[in-house]
Amino acid sequence: MPPARPSDDAAPSDAAKAEPIGAVSRPSFEWRPALVESFRFLLIEHGFRMAFQETARRHAWKGHFWKDYVSSVKALRGWEDDNGFLVNYVGHPLQGSTTGFIFVQNHAAGRNLTFENTRPYWTSRLKSMAWSAAYSTYFEIGFPFSEAALGNVGHPKRNSKMAYVDLVMTPVLGTAVLVGEDALDKHVIRRLEGKGCNQPWRAVVRGLLNPSRSMANMVRGRVPWHRDTRDGITDCRP
Repeated sequence: MPPARPSDDAAPSDAAKAEPIGAVSRPSFEWRPALVESFRFLLIEHGFRMAFQETARRHAWKGHFWKDYVSSVKALRGWEDDNGFLVNYVGHPLQGSTTGFIFVQNHAAGRNLTFENTRPYWTSRLKSMAWSAAYSTYFEIGFPFSEAALGNVGHPKRNSKMAYVDLVMTPVLGTAVLVGEDALDKHVIRRLEGKGCNQPWRAVVRGLLNPSRSMANMVRGRVPWHRDTRDGITDCRP
């Protein structure tokens, strides 16, 4: 007796659902978007510096560019620089958290993970810290778009100091901020936005309580309150 043929409306297997015919799998990490988004953020930061730091403008376009850049990099030493507590221990960690989220939103294994004490989650966030460290190093001493190159921070002629505090605190505390925003998103924001269908309220809650993720969203052309882990603010389900 020949084997029974499966009915035409039989449910597809899990494998078939996971890999539909003709589907194109996304890479495990999307390098090009991550680099483009990081460069956009870099332009925003240096644009802010040039707009609001008179000393940066004064030294950015004068002197011997390469020679002054090398002198600035060579002057890197010690722990404390000329910046205050808020810049070193709040501003730079927010920079690190934002660049960490740029990594996460382009990392296939990490973008849909929520805060949880699991190996995949911590592996993803540690990788984001490495990306943040690379960005921070470039922002401080890279060529040609860095504080050392544009404005010659640390150069003796500027009477300024460049130290290791930013290179360390940006990725380390930045990753702590990133994890904190993940925890807030899962345990606080979800609860607050589930209390009703007021779309402006939901947008404000998502945007303000996760500022680093909001900035990372904007540099990839998304609204600040976008989430890869759930629907938008028009969906009223908690």
